[in-house]
Amino acid sequence: MTQINEPKSQNFSASDLNKIRQKKRILSLLHSTGNSSAPEISKWLKISLPTCILLLNDLMAQGYIKNIGIGESSGGRKPNLFGLPEDRFYVISCDFGRFNANMVICDCYNKFVTPVLTIDTNIDDPDLVEKLFQAAQKLMSENQISNEKVYGLGVDMPGLIDSKAGINYTIKDKKHQNIGRDLKHRFDKLLYIDNDARMHAYGEFHFGAAKGYKDAIVIHWSWGLGLGIFVNGQLYSGNKGFAGELSHIPMVENGDLCICGKRGCLETIASSNAVMKAVNQGFADNQISSLINQFKDHSEKVTPEDVINAARQGDEFCISILNDIGKAMGKGLSYIIQLLNPEVIVLSGPLSKARQFVLSPIQQSLNRLCLEKISGNTTVIVSDLGDQSALLGTSEMVFQKVFSEMHFE
Repeated sequence: MTQINEPKSQNFSASDLNKIRQKKRILSLLHSTGNSSAPEISKWLKISLPTCILLLNDLMAQGYIKNIGIGESSGGRKPNLFGLPEDRFYVISCDFGRFNANMVICDCYNKFVTPVLTIDTNIDDPDLVEKLFQAAQKLMSENQISNEKVYGLGVDMPGLIDSKAGINYTIKDKKHQNIGRDLKHRFDKLLYIDNDARMHAYGEFHFGAAKGYKDAIVIHWSWGLGLGIFVNGQLYSGNKGFAGELSHIPMVENGDLCICGKRGCLETIASSNAVMKAVNQGFADNQISSLINQFKDHSEKVTPEDVINAARQGDEFCISILNDIGKAMGKGLSYIIQLLNPEVIVLSGPLSKARQFVLSPIQQSLNRLCLEKISGNTTVIVSDLGDQSALLGTSEMVFQKVFSEMHFE
């Protein structure tokens, strides 16, 4: 079985424990850099080169790292480069949407090594844990990945999640709220669970449009409005991991009833729910629209993506809907900008694909509601990672835990 937990200190000398810590740091470094030479590693670890070489030799003997070739030299002998074997470390990454979940297995460089498998489940599915387990078994079997090489499982899902305790308080059945405990018991592997918006943000911060920024906001714009916050390069989760509930900030006095039980939340005026409410009203009012005409006999099949596509074709009704939710989103962003003063706001998720149809009204709201000195220093951009951001973010988070918590026989 893959070993993760820190060994008990009474079984090891101080020297042994220090070697274990240094080996963990080497694996973490090679995971983040891709490759490095012994002199570079020794400098980063602040240890002597001979000690570093001994550690590298131990790791190579155990199959944890490999010599991957010769690097460039600034003068003198060219150094050997070391890296992680692509087929040595894997993690399972799972991203929940509203109606299903996507799962993939990633190697130590966060490359997808299996197809993305869509699972028919949701956070209130009583068979959720078993469905995820069977999906993971299917991916491993069909792609010839042994269980011993899978070091961890990461799951992101909507809801109020205490990632340390592994509890999702939004799951309706209280006996299933401790989803972390149940997944840990079934998979018997290192587990990380967190809010889906934070993992979308983590993916964008490491691999996407927020990369290179220290103070960034990432919003997953879909049926809800998930918010990920980076302050000085660190993901901010709040006291219990509940930070970022942008959806449920009240915006309209005596507005529509939100799924949270309050009225007039931002989600009711700036999400996919608001889009579909406006579409349904359009059907009731017999609006002149190519979308209404196309779906006149089956209005229940309209999706937010259909609205965006119709807007691209010049449908004024759909353009108007997107304009309205863009203005509403801009109002929400104005609060964030004036409270947190971020360098960048990255919009991801299905509604961000509307691009110019929502970006212009967002900017109009910001111009009207924000102090120009503050908003003028914040850039609003659309993600190019698409639906992969959460899978990548979750994978990266699990690998960081794997390399910080594993030990060596």
